[in-house]
Amino acid sequence: MNTDIRQARIDLACSLRWAARYGLNEGVDNHFSLALPDDDGVMRGNRFLINPFGWHWSEVTASSMVLCDGDGNILEGDETVEDTAFFIHSEMHKAVPSAVCIMHTHQPYATALTLLEDGRLEMCEQNALMFDGRIAYDDEYGGLALDENEGARMASKIGNKSVLFLACHGVITTGPTVQDTFNDLYYLERAAKFQVLAKSTGRKLRSIPEETRAHTRQQASTENARVADRHFKALRRMLEKEEPEFLN
Repeated sequence: MNTDIRQARIDLACSLRWAARYGLNEGVDNHFSLALPDDDGVMRGNRFLINPFGWHWSEVTASSMVLCDGDGNILEGDETVEDTAFFIHSEMHKAVPSAVCIMHTHQPYATALTLLEDGRLEMCEQNALMFDGRIAYDDEYGGLALDENEGARMASKIGNKSVLFLACHGVITTGPTVQDTFNDLYYLERAAKFQVLAKSTGRKLRSIPEETRAHTRQQASTENARVADRHFKALRRMLEKEEPEFLN
């Protein structure tokens, strides 16, 4: 197996197992994917790894990841791909070149914000500021994504952003690597949790001046990748010691 593909499988399995540890999963639903280059080395979003249908995230392994193409054909793996997973991820990988990795969850606190009328992640706290200017909102719930049209509609909503809040549904984070995308998923939930807790007091949220927001956006443009790198390396080290079977 190509070394890069092997590492991609390991990283994806690591991220799924940690998402389960952090309580970001929901049963055996939701899905993470990573686009791979075509045979000519060009990234077109036509091939991607994705977690297997019916597996709990805490039990996935590198070899259980399914490699499929944009038509739904299984290229590598003995498992299948859940329908909504295929329609969301295939359409987004093809339509959004920056979405090399895509993670979709119904994680509790971020999803809670999608249930509020005009629910938004307010830029009032340091973790939230990691996402300033990077979030798109889909304010129309379109039902289960059981056809390519719904997947394409979601893809059209994210535009040039890296995070999508889906009304009455959940969230999607995207990025150039597994570690960047997972780091966003983790800190998005932290930011949403703090905000839900603060809102539960019934008191007004603090505001941050625009000049401070602009300064923090500039800092985050370089700092986010550094945080993601050291965060994911630590997670991988821990999992290799505690659950080495994920490497198989």
